[in-house]
Amino acid sequence: MLCPLSALSLLLLYGTGTLAVSVPAVPPVRLKPRAFVSGPWGLTQPGTTGVSAMQLAVTSESTVIILDKVEHNPLTVAGHVAWASELNLNSNKVRPLNPLSNTWCATGSFLGNGTLVSSGGNPIVLNTGRNGIQAIRLFTPCTDGSCDIFEDPNNLHLTSNRWYPSSVRIDDGSVLIYGGSTVGGFQNGAAQNNPTYEFFPPKNINGFNGERIPSQFLKDTLNANHFPIMMLLPDGNIFVAANQQAMLLNWKTNTETRLPNIPNGVRISSPYSAGAVLLPLKPDNNYTPEVMICGGSTVSDQVDPSTLSSQTPASDQCSRMVLNEAGINAGWSVETMPQARIIPELILLPDGRVLIINGAKTGVAGYGNVGDQVGSSNADNPAFSPVLYDPNAAPGKRFSATGISSNIARIYHSTATLTPNGDILVAGSNPNDDVQTRKYATEYRFEYFSPPYMSQPRPSYTGLPATVAYGSTFKLSVQLPDNTSNVSVALIDLGFATHGVHMDHRFVQLESTLSDDGTTLTVTGPPSGTHYPPGPAYLYVVTNDGVPSVGHKTLVGTGNSPPVDAEAMDNMRSSARTHANLDPPAPSPTAGEGSNVADAVIPA
Repeated sequence: MLCPLSALSLLLLYGTGTLAVSVPAVPPVRLKPRAFVSGPWGLTQPGTTGVSAMQLAVTSESTVIILDKVEHNPLTVAGHVAWASELNLNSNKVRPLNPLSNTWCATGSFLGNGTLVSSGGNPIVLNTGRNGIQAIRLFTPCTDGSCDIFEDPNNLHLTSNRWYPSSVRIDDGSVLIYGGSTVGGFQNGAAQNNPTYEFFPPKNINGFNGERIPSQFLKDTLNANHFPIMMLLPDGNIFVAANQQAMLLNWKTNTETRLPNIPNGVRISSPYSAGAVLLPLKPDNNYTPEVMICGGSTVSDQVDPSTLSSQTPASDQCSRMVLNEAGINAGWSVETMPQARIIPELILLPDGRVLIINGAKTGVAGYGNVGDQVGSSNADNPAFSPVLYDPNAAPGKRFSATGISSNIARIYHSTATLTPNGDILVAGSNPNDDVQTRKYATEYRFEYFSPPYMSQPRPSYTGLPATVAYGSTFKLSVQLPDNTSNVSVALIDLGFATHGVHMDHRFVQLESTLSDDGTTLTVTGPPSGTHYPPGPAYLYVVTNDGVPSVGHKTLVGTGNSPPVDAEAMDNMRSSARTHANLDPPAPSPTAGEGSNVADAVIPA
């Protein structure tokens, strides 16, 4: 259902956010490993997505939004092919959505009021009539099948072209959109680099009133800084990593503080993509943040990509760093995955472990570029078997096999996410410029990987408020399996997945107390908007045996929209026109990643 008000009118209804607080630089306390459920994993392949799942995000307890590029998909809408759909997790059926612009290689983040912002994309117009490379798309989730993607290109758009940007929700509930290129291509370069960031809604900050803000880091990390890794930290800074470098961005002062480089020359952003995760934030160690980055590649980003190979081994490196003064001084600690992976996905499970899934063991991301493509794929040797990582186990004992394998290659343009039910939805994979049926074909089948805890008696609860204020206390009525002696509470942002990057995915353990009779759980909300930025969250109650409940949705904060500055909005529009004249994009590639997929209307 399209909004009856203008987009600007909607934005001007927005409220305010919260202030950041600092986290003391104390050494982390290693937590005792908790119990985990052992046993076989399950795997089902119950249906298809209608469009290939290049981008994916859970939007409610029963729905997932899926975004693709404009191509010859089997699903249709409004007389033309569809490139977006909504999957119902209960029925496994899809309905088409109808964005106006090409969503190819956009980013996505949720606002503080729960609305999804899809930003950036591709200039290919085709039948849409809309260039997506400066697009802002809004999707407010619903459960009655009436909602659709809303665009108002004349009023809502970016300041400049962004292909392969990243985004992160910050502590006032708005979104920071970072980097990318002014035009598509295998990797970034000085001619097409967009070394800036901006906010949605736009801000008047640091002398930039609704305009793009420069970032030296995005110049220093050429040529491999597409889809940089970004994570909001409890002290309000944003961790950013791209290519072989990392930094802390203070967006309130536009200050960059460099961190130790990624060890051993490993590149970690597209097209040499690693997976990354902010490990669970817990009160036991004062919510001390620690980041982990796994996979990537050591190939050069300075050579002609045709000299690269689909058979070059990916990196098997996992690197961790505690992001406080002591941890940064100590630098990265390095571990080795059981398998090397390019484009892996790292997913936080409610039991506190990390699932490493998808990707390939050789090659690089993208299609149509390396000298010995498989079909068009730049990668080969898919990693069919996910592995588990226990961040609290002793070094050398953190990785374990799941014992489950898929028969579907999930390489470039695949996605995965934790679901509210507690299993893992996996979809997509299309290393082709259009729909193909050859090896590494356009993939529409989706799967559920079910951890062993899914087959156990599970806790359940009622009473979750629609909104959870910071530091507030609320009570849940819980029903616990026999022999449960205690529980913990995991508040998880399921994030927005694309290209192996999971925007905003985070896990915050909440303080909780179980009543003596085991029927009432008293829970305290997150400490601040930097610990958990205002927006959607799924709350799981987890037993001492490692069995989670179904995750129910709430909005952390007030549920209001982020603040809007009308003057900054006006300046954003003026700034965009100026950049369109002063910064014409480099020519689009004629083949391979970022090239045109068609030159005519694609009918139904």
